[in-house]
Amino acid sequence: MNWIILTATAALILIYFWYVAIVSRRNAAQEAFSGIDVQLKKRTDLVPNILKIASRFMEHEKTLLTEITTLRTEVLNAAEATDRDSTEKRFELEAELERKLSGLMVTVENYPDLKSQTNMLEAQRVYADVEEHISAARRSYNAAGRRFKDSIQIFPGTLIARVMGLEALPFFEVSKAERAPVNADRYLNS
Repeated sequence: MNWIILTATAALILIYFWYVAIVSRRNAAQEAFSGIDVQLKKRTDLVPNILKIASRFMEHEKTLLTEITTLRTEVLNAAEATDRDSTEKRFELEAELERKLSGLMVTVENYPDLKSQTNMLEAQRVYADVEEHISAARRSYNAAGRRFKDSIQIFPGTLIARVMGLEALPFFEVSKAERAPVNADRYLNS
């Protein structure tokens, strides 16, 4: 009889500690996600400054500047939603904004007056720093998300997650277009 009580107590203690691990890992993943949020907010705050500087020189690229402005607004709207589908949509919008901004930075190279302007040089430096911080925050989030996912997919975590209604968090992933090999000829012939 004592061994049954001892076994039940040990099982309850094990489940409790697993529950604590799941909650801690979920909170760590949410904290990592908020770290991404901070960096993405820096980028969206930087976009108007870059566009203001660039628009004075880049009359021919008005379409690109308008697309970036529109994407920035969509990203800010998507950031307000908290459900899984909205989070995945936000990831897609952020990737598109990143592609457009990178295209803008490459286009700046075609404008010697803009390229050498102090404000644009500083904006490019800050942009590069922010993108590096976003990459680091994404890696941190994906690592925390993986640990959380592991904890809810390994028994008894599966049972606890089912009772709590938890599901794995989406990972930040690159799009298929970003996985494609780079055509260097495009850049060499410009």
